Amino acid sequence: MECCCRKGISGANAEPSVSIVAQSEGHITAPVISSSTITGNVQIIHHASGNTRYPDSEKTKPSAKHSPVHEYKRLICRDYQHVTEYNSLPGEHVLLCQRYIEPLINDKYRDREEREEEICSKGESFQGVLSSRSSHESVLNSLFDPDGRGITPGAVILQGNSGNGKSFVVQKIMLDWASGNLYREHFDIVFHLKCKEINCIPDRKSLVELLSWSCGLTSDQISQTLQESPERVMFIIDGFDELRLTEDVFGMTPPTDPHQRCSPELTLCALLKGHVQSQSFLLVTTRSTAADILASLLKKPHRFTEIMGFSERGVEEYFQKFFQDEELFRKAYMFVKSNETLFTACSIPVICWIICTVIRERFNDGADVTSGLETTTSIYVDFVFTLLEHHCQGLSESVPTLLKSLGQLAERGTLKQQVLFDAQTVHRIVQDPAHSPFLCKFLFKKRVQQETMFSFMHLSFQEFFTALYYLILDKDQSIMKLTKICSINYRPGGPHYSPPRFGDVVKFAFGLLNKDLQCTLRKHGVFVHRRTVAHLKTWLLNEIKYGLADRSPFFLNCLYELHEKSFVEEAMNAWDKIDVYGAFLRRTDCWALVYCAQCCHSIKEIILVDCRLTAEKLSMILPALHKFEKSWLTPEDPTDCDLADLMCALTETQTLSSQCVDVEPRTYGDSNGEIWSFHSLQLSISNELSSIRLNFPWYRKSCAARSLYFTLPRTEPIDWTNLFQILQHIDLDALTSVIYSRSKLKKVELSVDCLNESLSVWTLSISQNCPSLTELKIDAYYLLEEGIRILRRSHTRPNCTLTYKGLRCKKQSQKCTHYQERELSCNQMVTVHVDCRGFSEETLRKPLFWD
Repeated sequence: MECCCRKGISGANAEPSVSIVAQSEGHITAPVISSSTITGNVQIIHHASGNTRYPDSEKTKPSAKHSPVHEYKRLICRDYQHVTEYNSLPGEHVLLCQRYIEPLINDKYRDREEREEEICSKGESFQGVLSSRSSHESVLNSLFDPDGRGITPGAVILQGNSGNGKSFVVQKIMLDWASGNLYREHFDIVFHLKCKEINCIPDRKSLVELLSWSCGLTSDQISQTLQESPERVMFIIDGFDELRLTEDVFGMTPPTDPHQRCSPELTLCALLKGHVQSQSFLLVTTRSTAADILASLLKKPHRFTEIMGFSERGVEEYFQKFFQDEELFRKAYMFVKSNETLFTACSIPVICWIICTVIRERFNDGADVTSGLETTTSIYVDFVFTLLEHHCQGLSESVPTLLKSLGQLAERGTLKQQVLFDAQTVHRIVQDPAHSPFLCKFLFKKRVQQETMFSFMHLSFQEFFTALYYLILDKDQSIMKLTKICSINYRPGGPHYSPPRFGDVVKFAFGLLNKDLQCTLRKHGVFVHRRTVAHLKTWLLNEIKYGLADRSPFFLNCLYELHEKSFVEEAMNAWDKIDVYGAFLRRTDCWALVYCAQCCHSIKEIILVDCRLTAEKLSMILPALHKFEKSWLTPEDPTDCDLADLMCALTETQTLSSQCVDVEPRTYGDSNGEIWSFHSLQLSISNELSSIRLNFPWYRKSCAARSLYFTLPRTEPIDWTNLFQILQHIDLDALTSVIYSRSKLKKVELSVDCLNESLSVWTLSISQNCPSLTELKIDAYYLLEEGIRILRRSHTRPNCTLTYKGLRCKKQSQKCTHYQERELSCNQMVTVHVDCRGFSEETLRKPLFWD
């Protein structure tokens, strides 16, 4: 607990101020301040989770303590600190502070190009665009501040798409005001009117009666409050787009007295226009589809603001608050961040909630990240039907009809590669776009006029609705359109050389084939014909046989979105190898690869070469690599630690009878490549033996060898981290350390430039001091005379053979020692053997072609 006493700064007669503060999870009970007489501003604050402090003035003024406004604030603090979620059971709720994250809010209009950039960008680039558009300070504190010309707005429009958190922001404003944390100096009372509830009022109501009905204060109490200080009253009107306005309302004479009874809609319009309570302030939330109508009704001057959703930091904070477990939070957040489409959609708070909710359920069921926590399609289906159920009051058409019309509009934009639609086109295709929660409406300046345009929330939703449209058509139309969309390619050269141009549409289509999602669609009267399902699956099985690198990640994602284990296994068995040579491997592709591999017992080969395989992506695919009989990997700028993790994952989780792995690190950016202990590494594992070949960088100074190869029993563990640390210095001492550290070493092969005296002595020493060693081979460019002289008078212990292969120069002086001289006629290829019987030499034919 903290207690502090502060002397005022306005003079000797100023009253002291005392604050007693309980830290988080703490409590204050019956605080006592002894040996003091304190008057003035006494403040007791409890910051424990889930509790809200009351404003200082209301706590200290006896007359205010029991005032109607004070009681109203107490009710607000009680009722508004909780949130009932879409799936809450009766009596269930969570605290607002456990879900609320400050969204990005923009107070400027964007032009057409800016809107298109927002709609089309994805992932981290989308978050960058979003942050660049929003105000960086907290806009909620300054909604009613004077603008640059000193004009204070009497009303503020807070616009936002469906699910972007408008009502959450309103709830937070109400709670903070009632707690004394917001607008304490501006407003004595804040009223909250929900348009969805106003629609349900059948009788004529005055403004005073409407407020009394919504907040619990009596009409007399409200009248007194409105009369005493109208300029210190704010009205929050939430969900203007949901207000059922008829044409008659615009022709009626609005009331000018807060006690005059009219239809609730007309009374609300009078408040918006300023015909009643003209000195009071208004904050009105709406979707963009009704913003122009609101602007025509709203009194002036008014300010425009727009909720743009969560920032990247906001998404992370939301996940952290939701899971309240560091390990689960990290798993879930990294899973979503690796999926560009989902991470983009997470800027929408409702999608954040959906993702966290379903992932938590999967964790509770014991699911692992490697099994694929959720597909992008499943999240989008949940989002669509959540909005249809909770954000579509007054829908004038059936769900299948609405989805089909949205799909038709989406297809038009997809094929024409446009994301903005003119109003005439939209109204021709969609019956009631103003009430569709999936469309956004924009006003742009065009010369001396305004231009109205529509769009989907993001390009990914346009692609989703296109896929849904193709699947819910009758079978003949569906198959025809799917065949067409699958055959449109980025590059010429036939349908088998690159993914479809609209690959994201095709991936969504496969996701919608999932049996669980089809069950969800059927519950809402939406059906996919079985012939359509069979057609898409057959197309994928036929295409997957070509196995071209550019298409492999696309096919993996189609299988992942389908998420049907039996079909994934069938497809993977038809695939000779997964080849991603030269393609760009995204983090989403890594998750898809891991999932597909987990569905199979084994796969013949995977090639991940020159595909920007970063350390992060490498760690993502580690759980799947043991499923491949042969792997060829080129990690991008890995550290020895990254490579050690890779080799440990391969050797410790080995389940196949035999496996080969080829690892060749790649250098990108500013790296000079000298951070690795080797240039390439080949690991071969059989039933009994493991063999390792390390090829060393040619540019390493003091390099005693070009490559090192050794075999040992499969059961012998290898400390890869220690091995790579030793090999940072590839001299004879390092090689000795490596060989001596393997107690059951069977075979060693070493490639060197020249066999000199010291290397000959070293090999003989190794053969004598490694009792398990049975064979040691040296492959040299040249066998120098000084080295052969040592070998001639040597022999080994029993059961151990030394073999030396290379060129011997027959010149008497100035003998050849350089690789470039190997083809000269003076050089003869020979093999030298040293065993327990002694020295022997044989002459070989020189190769016709050198490597």
